[in-house]
Amino acid sequence: MSTQEEARSAINQQRQQEKHLQQSMLSRAEAEVKTPTSDGIEAEARELMTQQRQQEESLQQSMLSRAETEVGVPE
Repeated sequence: MSTQEEARSAINQQRQQEKHLQQSMLSRAEAEVKTPTSDGIEAEARELMTQQRQQEESLQQSMLSRAETEVGVPE
């Protein structure tokens, strides 16, 4: 093999490696976009728990107000 052929072969191999690397990086980036991170899941869970707690507190306050109204009603 001549020096030129060796150089061409080396350049082709380098291009293939670069292409493979770019494809791998693209695949990883796509996977990260499609897969929610644990931080995002944890933040969403905290929000939902806060909403649930607020709803429970509101329900308890409503029940307390009704009970006070019923007890305070003269018979």
